[in-house]
Formats: sequence, C-alpha cells, structure tokens
Amino acid sequence: MPDSQELLLDITNLHKEFIHRGERIRVLIGLDLQIKQGEMCAVVGASGAGKSTFLHVVGTLDNPTSGQILCRGKNITLFPQKALSDFRNRTIGFVFQFHHLLPEFTALENTMMPGMIQRMNHDDIERRAKNILEEVGLSHRLTHKPGELSGGEQQRVALARALVMEPALILADEPTGNLDRETSDGIHELFFSMNRRYNTTMILVTHNRDLAARMPRTLMLEDGKVHDVENGVF
Repeated sequence: MPDSQELLLDITNLHKEFIHRGERIRVLIGLDLQIKQGEMCAVVGASGAGKSTFLHVVGTLDNPTSGQILCRGKNITLFPQKALSDFRNRTIGFVFQFHHLLPEFTALENTMMPGMIQRMNHDDIERRAKNILEEVGLSHRLTHKPGELSGGEQQRVALARALVMEPALILADEPTGNLDRETSDGIHELFFSMNRRYNTTMILVTHNRDLAARMPRTLMLEDGKVHDVENGVF
C-alpha cells in the first residue's frame, strides 16, 4: 500500500457502464487503484478489456458511472465542468497512438497549444515549448508541420505537447503502436528520461511486452478491475 503522503491518484470502487442497443455493458467494475507521484505503470490486458476506457475515465475525458477519483486528495469526479477542464489541461498530459497533431500548425505551435488554451503569456509558453522540443531532439524541426515529419518525429511532438504544461500525470494509449521497433525504442527511452527529469507520473497502456517488462510496475486489467503482475509478465 503506497504511503498516503506520496499518493497522486487514489481510485476507489470505480464503475463505468455503457448502454448499447438497450444492453448494459459493464467495463470497469469496482476498480480500486493507488498510484504514487513519479510512478511509471504499464497497463496490459486483452483487447476489449477496457484499457482505453480506463485511461479516458482517469484522464477525465469521460465520467465514471460511479466511484471516486482523488487526485492529491481532491475528488475530481465532483468538479464542475469548467473546473474539470482547467484541471485536466494543467495536470494531465495525453499521448495517443495517433498523435492528433493539428496539420496546419508547426511543431512549435502544436507544442504551445495547451498553454495557448490557458491564455498563458505567449513568450513564456513559446520558451517552454522550444525547451521541451529541444529535449526530445526536435530543435531543428520547430517550423515543420506534421506532414513534413516522420512518424517518430510526430510522436515526439505529441510527447512534447503533453509535457509542456509540466503536468503531474501523463496518460499514454499505445503511444508507439504505429511505429517500427527502432523508433518505438527511442520513444520508450524518452518516456523514461522525462520521468526521471520531471518526476512525472506515467500510465501507459500497451501491448508491447518488452515495454511492459521494463516498467517498474505493471497492472493487468481484467474482469473490470486491475491487479499488479510481477516483472511485466502477461
């Protein structure tokens, strides 16, 4: 059991249900989980087990049917929509399998976007974005648009965008699922490097056995709940 003073997330009795053609589909069923600040966790499980749903609910992109999510002791499931949106933008960074970069904007502009949404000072967010793009090895690609970047470079921009607000939590859903082995390995190294540098908590959904085996903690999602598995074995 993690020390309560170190907890970032304390999730209790989390349920998520959908109604599809009149049928109730139970995806998360009384899920309990505690995650410390700075932890790196892989989430694994069979296709259809609810891994993406889990990330969306934890990331406040979707509401749970019931249960609570405490972040640093605050029950974010009770936040009104505006407060929840502000919390999400400041506290959580997202990296998806498909990078979702805006094609009409440059790498620098895409990275700056979370700060622009928060109406940060332009010079401040531009400086942050340039620094983080340099850290992920893209200082020479600031003015390139997504169509001018390789798949690996686009995913590096997506990671930089997720980190630019210095969030406490990064949620990644199959972040290297569309990349070749060498490029994937490079992105994985970036995740570990950014975790060490910023002590950012990272939860990565993955089918990549090598990545899961390297993660300090691996969680199996099955039957609507999660449990720890040893040494990334799944």
